[in-house]
Amino acid sequence: MLPPQCNGGCFCVSGDGNPKESSPFINSSAASDAEKSQQYDGKNMALFEEEMDTSPMVSSLLSSLANYSNLPTGSKEHEEEENNEEGARPSKKPVKAPQLGTLMGVYLPCIQNIFGVILFLRMTWMVGIGGVFGSFVIVFMCCSTTMLTAISMSAIATNGVVPAGGSYYMISRSLGPEFGGAVGICFYLGTTFAGAMYILGCIEILLIYIIPQAAIFKIEGLEGAEAEAALLNNMRVYGTIVLSLMALVVFVGVKYVNKLALLFLACVILSILAVYAGVIKTAIDPPVFPVCLLGNRTLLSKGYDVCAKVIEIDNETITTKLWRSFCDSESLNATCDEYFTNNNVTEIQGIPGVTSGILAENLFGNYLEKGVFLEKRGLASDVDPDSPITSSNRYVLSDITSFFTLLVGIYFPSVTGIMAGSNRSGDLRDAQKSIPIGTIAAITTTSTVYMSCVVLFGACIEGVVLKRQVRVSGNLVIGTLAWPSPWVIVFGSFFSTCGAGLQSLTGAPRLLQAISRDGIIPFLRVFGHGKANGEPTWALLLTASICEIGIIIASLDAVAPILSMFFLMCYMFVNLACALQTLLRTPNWRPRFKFYHWALSFLGMSLCLSLMFICSWYYAIVAMGIATCIYKYIEFCGAEKEWGDGIRGISLSAARFALMRLEEGPPHTKNWRPQILVLVSVDADQNVEQPRLLSLTNQLKAGKGLTIVGTAVQGTFLDNYTEAQRADQSLRKLMEMERVKGFSQVVISSNLRDATSHLIQVGGLGGLKHNTVMVSWPRNWKQPEYHQQFRNFIEVVRETTVASMALLVPKNISSYPSNGERFTEGHIDVWWIVHDGGMLMLLPFLLRQHKVWRKCKMRIFTVAQLDDNSIQMKKDLITFLYHLRIDAVVEVVELHDSDISVYTYEKTLIMEQRSQILKQMHLTKNEMEREIQSITDSSRGSIRRKNPSASRSQHSAEEGTSVAERPEEEAQLIHSKNASTPTSPTSPTSPAGPAGGAATWTDNRGQTRYMTSMRLNELIMKKSKEAKLVLLNMPGPPKNRVGNENYMEFLEVLTEGLNRVLLVRGGGREVITIYS
Repeated sequence: MLPPQCNGGCFCVSGDGNPKESSPFINSSAASDAEKSQQYDGKNMALFEEEMDTSPMVSSLLSSLANYSNLPTGSKEHEEEENNEEGARPSKKPVKAPQLGTLMGVYLPCIQNIFGVILFLRMTWMVGIGGVFGSFVIVFMCCSTTMLTAISMSAIATNGVVPAGGSYYMISRSLGPEFGGAVGICFYLGTTFAGAMYILGCIEILLIYIIPQAAIFKIEGLEGAEAEAALLNNMRVYGTIVLSLMALVVFVGVKYVNKLALLFLACVILSILAVYAGVIKTAIDPPVFPVCLLGNRTLLSKGYDVCAKVIEIDNETITTKLWRSFCDSESLNATCDEYFTNNNVTEIQGIPGVTSGILAENLFGNYLEKGVFLEKRGLASDVDPDSPITSSNRYVLSDITSFFTLLVGIYFPSVTGIMAGSNRSGDLRDAQKSIPIGTIAAITTTSTVYMSCVVLFGACIEGVVLKRQVRVSGNLVIGTLAWPSPWVIVFGSFFSTCGAGLQSLTGAPRLLQAISRDGIIPFLRVFGHGKANGEPTWALLLTASICEIGIIIASLDAVAPILSMFFLMCYMFVNLACALQTLLRTPNWRPRFKFYHWALSFLGMSLCLSLMFICSWYYAIVAMGIATCIYKYIEFCGAEKEWGDGIRGISLSAARFALMRLEEGPPHTKNWRPQILVLVSVDADQNVEQPRLLSLTNQLKAGKGLTIVGTAVQGTFLDNYTEAQRADQSLRKLMEMERVKGFSQVVISSNLRDATSHLIQVGGLGGLKHNTVMVSWPRNWKQPEYHQQFRNFIEVVRETTVASMALLVPKNISSYPSNGERFTEGHIDVWWIVHDGGMLMLLPFLLRQHKVWRKCKMRIFTVAQLDDNSIQMKKDLITFLYHLRIDAVVEVVELHDSDISVYTYEKTLIMEQRSQILKQMHLTKNEMEREIQSITDSSRGSIRRKNPSASRSQHSAEEGTSVAERPEEEAQLIHSKNASTPTSPTSPTSPAGPAGGAATWTDNRGQTRYMTSMRLNELIMKKSKEAKLVLLNMPGPPKNRVGNENYMEFLEVLTEGLNRVLLVRGGGREVITIYS
């Protein structure tokens, strides 16, 4: 029935005001002690009498369940110089102090790396397809991303010294080796594919604009897919050749690359200036750049000599080359293409100039499918929609299917390169001053150039010209705008792409070498080696091989989104690193650059993530998959590094937050899991004596709860601290060997009893405390030298009971399986006598999640008494297990008074008579030891023969000898010796004054308990002798310490003959529920 205060609802409020889910399992009716005593008196459950005061019998539990229907609806100081294993190598020459300033060290390298092939080859096409407005949005979004990243990078770069390694160093030291390694590899791959993109751009300029005759696969005369395939094959062949030459240059000496860098930079700046000069010139004298249109369709320049159908020569009308292209003969009455006949030919100016007002026409985009005619807006065209398209090879067609996200992916590489300054931090005179100023100034300059170019291209160039991706009249589109000559742009862009490709092939191997030398990715260590001068030979070879993959792809438009992914991921984690450091308020976070904010960093991170999926969602998933694989590889196989990173800081903050949340109240039954405190003992060498306890703990950890392995060291903290440290190391080593994830704890105290009590009291932190204690059954507890052990054991039982903790006591722990063993068959038997909150049900379920016990079947035995309906109990139990979603075989075992065998009864009498005799004996220590030995030698094993007649004859022959048919008289003798003298009126062993609970363990009630133990043991042996594991309710300890020995004896009798027994004592709360 439900408690009165619940009113039939699904939640009730306890006295402390905390809402608790009402349970159908607990009978909350108030019964007086006298009624309870009468209810259980004379029953065979006397061993668990104290348990039944607070825990219901299984029969009443199942009855309550069957009647319950109101179900609720769900209630190291910078890594000690990078852990330099090789030591400092003696330098042959004195090291020069770094001399580079902001201009030469940061600003110009960033300018050179940011301006690149996209500006010259794809910017005009992007403006034509996306329109001025759409292109401006793309440029602004990409430039804003890099600016926000630069602000975050400046904060990180000025927060201490940044050695060579640039972005990899900053990310790894801010986010830890896992993130650092993953993002470092992504940045390396991005730089490598950038080299491939620059080489492809170089080859495109060479074969299309400079020396078209050099093509191995001839393009002239080919149309459509054939021409495209021939171009890609040329790119592959020449790209491989150029890549080999560049790799050879880098291998011979990077100093030559550095010497040419200034020349390449001059080419870039000169080309951009030529474009601006050409724009100014268009306002005064626009260049002659005619474009011929048929209707509103753009015609190929090679298809006509004069932009007209016919011309007048000496008053004679003569057809032109254009006429012959669309008609079947030169005559004026020839049959011509219908569209050619219906539309006029007009010639427009391809570059009307900045004052022409063409900007309004180019303001909005027009995305095209591949192979669609390039048409001029606002021009009339007479076309029959039903007529077939003919002579399409005479028109200018779109080169590629275009859409907004494609433009973003192709354009973004043109804003990368912002890390060039931070990568040179080791060469800067004042890195903390130069990096922020130089990088932000470079991004401001390049962003201004890009945005102005978008507007100026749209204001100067006709839309049908802008939309052409390849050459127009043999020149680059941007080249026709430049002044004084298009060749300035052609050669400037050619040398720019060559220089950028060399820079990529120089920087990428050094980045890989830095990652390899950190040692966080074991399989990359070979790439940390190089030539005698430190040049990364093996890393260069790998870089060239990966770069060749981009060359084989051959399409500039396909390679650009790939490197966009890797750069965006790198920038995203730079922003994340800055945001985390700022929000966590790490004491070491003191950047000199003050113009940053965590909101800006989060905005930059969000932009990076958005751009990744805008550019290409499948490339984004692949890039994230690569980074995730590297992250997990470093986590499991990489070297342990403690870099004081932000992830450790966020872990501490998250742990503190979670612990504070746990303080709000106890967990719901559905969230309950065993948080185990494992009490182990250590020997004189501080080695664990019961290692199989940790094996069992590992097998129980399917619940993924807390594990604390604790032990005690006797002595004082000052004298025994070293021993405690050794014990802690021993615990950690064993936990690692047994794969137990948890914590170790060693307590030093003047005696082991207090130390164990301290562990139980103070283990855990805040709300993350243990709710279950596991302790091994005391070995050889009957021998005098081990008496203190079993007394300590019983105190542990008492303390866990008071603290409402569950208790697990594995007996014969050495026979339990190790984690490497497997049971291919067998049973886990549960003897469910009293309901303890469901621990007996939960533990087998957790064990069977482990591979050791996975193939074992679960059987549940429960005991029915004379007045119980066994058939109904079985049905109710099956229903209960069904609701618990637990598969098990159910059996109800009947236990009646008439089943008490003669053997059991006689054995009980012998034990009681022996106890009374020993209480009256007053022996000296030597006499006691002699008595123990004589009794033990004369009667060892007599009762184990299971011969009642022999037992009775032995008893009648000599009472003093028959008392000792089992060795437990040793415990009784030691107890009588250590107890108060019988002459004392207050002696707990005095017959005149047995106090409280002592009587229930030493008087006639003890006979009933002993008979219960014997009978239950007979039943368990009969049913579960071959079981792999037997789980059994553990009765509570005596309230008075006088009955300690009898309590141990009862438990010994209860579990006698069983190989593996796990005694389970619940903590007084429900741990398993039928609710979802």
